[in-house]
Amino acid sequence: MVPVREPKRYSILLADELTLVREGLAALCATQPNLRIVGQCSQGAVALQIIQEQKPDIAVLDMNLTDLYTLEIVRKVREANLPTRMVVLSTRKDRKTVVEALRCGVNGFLLKSAPSEQMLEAFQQVLDGGIYVSPSLELDKIFSPSNKNAPEDPIETLSAREHQVFSLLIEGTRAKEIAARLNLSPKTVDTYRASLMRKLDIHDVASLVRFAIHRDLISAR
Repeated sequence: MVPVREPKRYSILLADELTLVREGLAALCATQPNLRIVGQCSQGAVALQIIQEQKPDIAVLDMNLTDLYTLEIVRKVREANLPTRMVVLSTRKDRKTVVEALRCGVNGFLLKSAPSEQMLEAFQQVLDGGIYVSPSLELDKIFSPSNKNAPEDPIETLSAREHQVFSLLIEGTRAKEIAARLNLSPKTVDTYRASLMRKLDIHDVASLVRFAIHRDLISAR
């Protein structure tokens, strides 16, 4: 008689600064018999530690984790060749944010406004070795060549590090905290800030925030 094998169960880490979001995601995972939660946390450094120690099959990471920037976690995990697939949750829909996340090595980019079934679709796709991006982001537009006759979008000229500093600045993060979250020196952050402001032709943080609001990168508070 051939023994019946138990179906494989996949381990999940949930990292989001909001307890209500984590609990909602945990409740969603609990509806799936092949998923089990092995950790929940609100801080980036804790998420990285859990990934390093437990090597979960999937890590669901809020794009704006505190104390260690989410894409810095992704970079460290990739450098260590850990097997964990990483799905980031974001409110940002702009092309540059999606492209930089994928370039960094995330396996899934999911909008926080997406319906719950998309999270389960993302899990299945990344576990099968694929890449998942929220359908509303329209991948063909994200990766299609830009119109050669159109003026270059200044945001597209930012390097990966400049874009990370830009993203944190427009969220109101101070330079010292940016340095800590990106594992950079404050002087290096100042260099990136000066460079990105020069490229955007913006010369103070308040104007940078207004630019981001106008581009619908953040909401007016």
